Amino acid sequence: MKAEIIAVGTELLLGQIVNTNARYLSRELAAIGIDVYFQTVVGDNLNRLSEAIRIAQGRADVILFSGGIGPTQDDLTKDAIAAVLGRNLHIDRMAMDKIESFFRDRNVEMTENNRRQAIVVEGGTPLANETGLAAGNAITDNGKHYIVMPGPPKELIPMFEQEVKPWLFQHVLTNEMPIYSRMLKFAGIGESALEDRLLDLIDSQTDPTIAPYASEGEVTVRVSTKAPSENEAKQKLDAMEVLIRERLPEHLYANEDVPIEYTIVTMMADMGLTLSAAESCTGGLVMQSLTSVPGSASMLKGGIVCYSNEIKEKLLNVPHDYLEGEEAPGAVSPEVAKVLAEQVRMIGDSDFGLSVTGVAGPGYSERKPPGLVFIALAERGKETEIHELRINGNRETVRIRSTKAILYRLWRKLVAVD
Repeated sequence: MKAEIIAVGTELLLGQIVNTNARYLSRELAAIGIDVYFQTVVGDNLNRLSEAIRIAQGRADVILFSGGIGPTQDDLTKDAIAAVLGRNLHIDRMAMDKIESFFRDRNVEMTENNRRQAIVVEGGTPLANETGLAAGNAITDNGKHYIVMPGPPKELIPMFEQEVKPWLFQHVLTNEMPIYSRMLKFAGIGESALEDRLLDLIDSQTDPTIAPYASEGEVTVRVSTKAPSENEAKQKLDAMEVLIRERLPEHLYANEDVPIEYTIVTMMADMGLTLSAAESCTGGLVMQSLTSVPGSASMLKGGIVCYSNEIKEKLLNVPHDYLEGEEAPGAVSPEVAKVLAEQVRMIGDSDFGLSVTGVAGPGYSERKPPGLVFIALAERGKETEIHELRINGNRETVRIRSTKAILYRLWRKLVAVD
């Protein structure tokens, strides 16, 4: 089953918005046995959009659209599909009722152009938009399937999960056994190193299948299988997870699609442990990651962003001669990382204290290039652990990977405690 994704919007062509929808849809479609062969980006132009649809008709069975279904005159996705298929457009009553209620409940006058968001292609299935106003649409015509979704990811993702995926299984994948997937999450290892340790499993894979892919500071392995029942699928996925875990026990932190901070918060809350953080080059990113997880208040005492030497010295008691002078190790050093972690742990009276100090760039010295980072982890009654990192990449990459690195080290500590 071949698919093409058509992302609609001039802002995508201009680089004003990153097309994250295509990545999400490609992964989700692959997981249910639909292969994305082509991705197209087209601006808000009826003729060019119609041409893109005709090209897709010649090379794909399923054509998915993201964007171009809002209230303005340049939202033309449904217009183009209707024109190419020779069908009319009409207002979907349920979608229109939702739009009218939205404005009525807020005591705001609804402008006439908002009616465009309730338009659907004649003969198709309206797709409910739980988090927005623009109705989606699924149409089958002459053996081809057209699926229309909104552009904002916060609307597209719920629509795909709740509306599109069930429609695909009902109308497109009718003779296929269901595909079940499990996401295994890894930290502290790169994609190539992970793949090398799983190479025998990857080379011999038939069912289940194994697909690794990387993001900043983490690697995900999707394990998928076809099975007539959830119980049979679970048995096959469990067996493969055991084989993978045997090869990478020190890196596999979760068997669901969650970031490492989620696992850390859950573990620390369950164990009754607490944490404080001192951050320099990450500028609060560690705290931001942890506080994004519900329940973090039960384990997170607080944090200090100690960007300047003055704050390191005054608030966290870093000795002056560590920071200034010809013989001083300097702010980016294992000595300072150690003091920061130990002091913030004591200030917070926490079980753990962590610190990050480094050169995010682009400025640098010969002795301390961009990407040089020291992280430290202090534990009550234990020796402080210090690690040196050498991170390639721009400023944001250094900050993100430093954050993931210290969280990985904290997770390793928690596993040992547990």
